[in-house]
Formats: sequence, C-alpha cells, structure tokens
Amino acid sequence: MTRSDDIAVLANPRAGRGRHRGLLPAVLDRLGAGGRPVRLLPATTAGEAEAACHRAIAEGAAALVAAGGDGTVHCALQAVAGGGTPFGVVPAGTGNDFAAGAGVPPDPLGAAEAIAAALRDGRDHPLDLARVTTAEGGVRWFGAVLAAGFDAIVNERANRLPWPRGPRRYDLAILLETARLRSRPYRLVLDGEDRSFEGVLAAVGNCPSYGGGLRICPGADPADGLLDVVVAAPLGRVALARLKPRLRRGTHVTDPLVTTYRAREVRIDTPGIIGYADGERLAPLPLVIGCEPGAVRLLR
Repeated sequence: MTRSDDIAVLANPRAGRGRHRGLLPAVLDRLGAGGRPVRLLPATTAGEAEAACHRAIAEGAAALVAAGGDGTVHCALQAVAGGGTPFGVVPAGTGNDFAAGAGVPPDPLGAAEAIAAALRDGRDHPLDLARVTTAEGGVRWFGAVLAAGFDAIVNERANRLPWPRGPRRYDLAILLETARLRSRPYRLVLDGEDRSFEGVLAAVGNCPSYGGGLRICPGADPADGLLDVVVAAPLGRVALARLKPRLRRGTHVTDPLVTTYRAREVRIDTPGIIGYADGERLAPLPLVIGCEPGAVRLLR
C-alpha cells in the first residue's frame, strides 16, 4: 500500500545534544500545516534510519524530511539521492553544515514552515550531491564535505576513545594526533589530470563547511555542478595550529601552503586514511567522488 500524501520525517532527538528535542511536536505540526499527513519514521540506529527512509520512498512518500544534524541528513540522502522525491531539512544538530550551505532557514520551526509551503506550492530547488564509489564498488552520497586528511584521522581517533564524552573527546583526539602529525603522499586526479601532492590536509566540498561552521571549502557552491578540493602541503605543528583559527572565516585558502581546485570528478588515495563525509565514517581510501548535478530536490 502506498502513502503518496505522507510527509515522512526522520528525526534524531539526540541531535544537537538534545537541545531541540522539545521542538519536535511543533516541527511536525508546522510540516502538516499544508494539509498533508505527517509520519515519523521509527529508527534507533543509523542502519535502521537509512532502511526506514528507503521504505518511505518505496511506499510513495510525498516528501522526506530530515530533522536533526548532518548525520541525520546523511542517512536520509542515501535514500533520496538521484531520485525524484522532494527533500527537506529541519536543522536541529550541532553543526547543520549541509543546511547552511543549501540555504535552509536556520530556525527549525521556520525551516519546517518553509518546507510545508514549498511542498504545497510545488516548489523545489535542484542541488548537487557528491557520489562516492569505494574501492569495493559500493556507493555512498554526501551533501557537505568529505575529509581525507588530518581531520579524518582525528575523527577516527575520537571514535576509538572511550573517554571523555562530547566535544572534549575531539579536543583530546586533536592533541594526540597533532603529536603524531606527518605528511603523506597523496595520489590526486582531478578530471583526469594528475595533481598528486605530499601533505597533511585534503578535503572535497559540495558545500563550504564542516565541523559546525569551519569553512574548509569556502568557495563551494552546491548548485554549480563542481566539487571544491582543498589540499595543504606539509605543515608542522606550529603552522597547523596557526592555520586552524582561519578555518572559521575560510581565509586559510590564501595561505601559500594551501591549494584549491574545482573538478567534476575527484580520485584520491593515500595509505592509512578512512574518509569521513558529513561527519560520518565512510570508507578507506581510495575513493572516487563525482559531482551529480541536481541529484536532490530541496524544499526550502
């Protein structure tokens, strides 16, 4: 049985450390203001969330909405990417980098109202997504940024730490990995052209920011049909520490040790790195990342 009138909602009450948890009933109410029924998808793990999104689309949902942070969006994108189901984002996470890059209203209730109005009026905005092919042939999608350098190493270390909880775990991971900082040989091919380098940083952006507003790829535009690639040559610990505050403003790209490119297809490889996209663990390098223009129909 299809439910073609439903708005299917994937919500993560733990997103943003739970600070928006009490808003969920109001968000659902706003989403239903256009007259369509709203259905909350049951899920307790990322795997269950992705499966629930795929089922909702197979059942003919009128739209899929992700209410949470970039992790919630990442799960939902695996179901809507490349299809025709309209997609909405209610930003309720710590970072909300995809929402910010895609022009979604930052207020959760305002975003929900905009989604309902866009669906009622039949308006959507085609935006690009990045399609990743792993060495094993698997396919994943991301909306914001893929990290494949020092930041990916920090994420991997933080995920292995049993203590402390929350952001301090990442602070500790940064300290531990900075002490082990070393450059790596990267094989980088952009639209068939070899741009291999030795360095410590490599990021591929469909949107400008990751990590809650760090503008690692400040020129990235999710509607230009291109991916932005930012790499850094070998940096010592002091140089890396100096560069980090500039990420918030995106001015690090003016540093002579930082190079930016744009490409439709990115092939990247280096030993011992696991790529992280939208803050989620993706797969070990090598990876092939392609820009898919108009891969998602965004309601905003």
